[in-house]
Amino acid sequence: MNAKRKQRLYLILGLVVLAAIAVGLTLYSLSSNINLFFSPAQIASGEAPQDRQIRAGGMVKAGSVHRDSESLDVSFVVTDYESDLEVRYSGILPDLFREGQGVVVVGELNGSGLLRADQVLAKHDENYMPPEVAEALKGKMPTGTIDE
Repeated sequence: MNAKRKQRLYLILGLVVLAAIAVGLTLYSLSSNINLFFSPAQIASGEAPQDRQIRAGGMVKAGSVHRDSESLDVSFVVTDYESDLEVRYSGILPDLFREGQGVVVVGELNGSGLLRADQVLAKHDENYMPPEVAEALKGKMPTGTIDE
């Protein structure tokens, strides 16, 4: 192999290595930003990762909303009618948040099964249900509560 071909080969190998490093770093940085959806039943069975941001959804259990009168702290239970998930949130809840309505919460699950929410999303009208929540609740809710 002559010197010119050897030089081109090293140049191409160098570019391939740099491209592989760039792709690897991009995939690594994107993997930490993924929020996977879990139902309360999946969380109870241990499928959800701890100390990593996840999305969980279901219905706000009736009688479970407790507000701190001195702060914006709220605790409530999200259920899929199979398992319950205790959620704690500090902040202003959406106007449409109430018991018996569908919600999606974004936050971190700790070792004791408590989800510390950073964000609470409520459904925007009486007919809408986030697709993940509707799929998780299908067949578990009392009849006539989810429009199909």
